[in-house]
Amino acid sequence: MKFEEALKKLEAIVNKLERGDLALEESLKAFEEGVKLSRVCTRLLDDAEKKVEILMKDKDGRVKAEPFE
Repeated sequence: MKFEEALKKLEAIVNKLERGDLALEESLKAFEEGVKLSRVCTRLLDDAEKKVEILMKDKDGRVKAEPFE
């Protein structure tokens, strides 16, 4: 799953939960799915950060001390 897709699904779940019109069981299922999607997003962001660090290494293999934003 791509980051943008996971984030879009997560945002939709958050909106449903914030409206407060779901039954308890539906809310729990939505919350569980949201947690899973949050973990997917975190993993994808961590992977992207590692790739950026690799790309920022100098010729000696040292990572330049520049903030990642």
